Amino acid sequence: MTTTLEAVIFDWAGTTVDFGSFAPTQIFVDAFREAYGFELSLAEARGPMGLGKWQHIEALGRDPAIDARWRAQLGKPMGVDDIDTLYKTFLPLQVERVGQHAELIPGTLETVAELRRRGLKIGSTTGYPRLVMETLMRHAAQNGYRPDCTVCADDLAAGARPGPWMALHCVLDLKIGSVAHCIKVDDTLPGIDEGRNAGMWTVALALSGSPSGLTQAEFAAAAPATLDEIRARVTPPFLAAGAHYVIDSIADLLPVVDTIAGRLAAGERP
Repeated sequence: MTTTLEAVIFDWAGTTVDFGSFAPTQIFVDAFREAYGFELSLAEARGPMGLGKWQHIEALGRDPAIDARWRAQLGKPMGVDDIDTLYKTFLPLQVERVGQHAELIPGTLETVAELRRRGLKIGSTTGYPRLVMETLMRHAAQNGYRPDCTVCADDLAAGARPGPWMALHCVLDLKIGSVAHCIKVDDTLPGIDEGRNAGMWTVALALSGSPSGLTQAEFAAAAPATLDEIRARVTPPFLAAGAHYVIDSIADLLPVVDTIAGRLAAGERP
């Protein structure tokens, strides 16, 4: 059995595309308003990011602050029928707009090209359903990004994050010899849980994804002290979830890949 890395499995929004992960979050806000006239803040919409989108809505409904406002406005807790209505409102809005947020995060093409040069395969998993990903993958391909496999939140009967199933399906699709030879890269806590539950090395992204909430322009213009404050806020939850490393964005991944490869060669496992 080889002791070398075989694959890197990336998330999508906030990891390889859509700096700040704005496509799903804003559309949750719009879907709640359109379906029920309910006001959801962008910060609240980001809370469960990384889950499948139906499960994301369900988690929002369980949030104590949102639940209290929902009950006050609608006279009952959010039920399954409400979640279905919100999801059916969310889905066409997401399909319509996801292409507007398909710009690659800086460093994606260069990092993926170098990983492939080293012989690693490129997998991907996402909280998006397949219908949304068909559009997003088309736009990403036009921008030069084509992972070797993509597993979506609604592809598997077992479910999505935080379970290991999407990441493990990548292992099957890519014919990987050991889960310990894989690195899962994600900007969300459920995505890190996914990688850990699958037995993989995990790398969290502190500044390019949903927890930071920065646009690419805001990131580029931010003072070092501002970025340090964000890192100090988002890093502890990632480490508590078991992330092996926390970096700013995919542009910083290759040195960590080198470190993990060395640890693996020395006999360490995730």
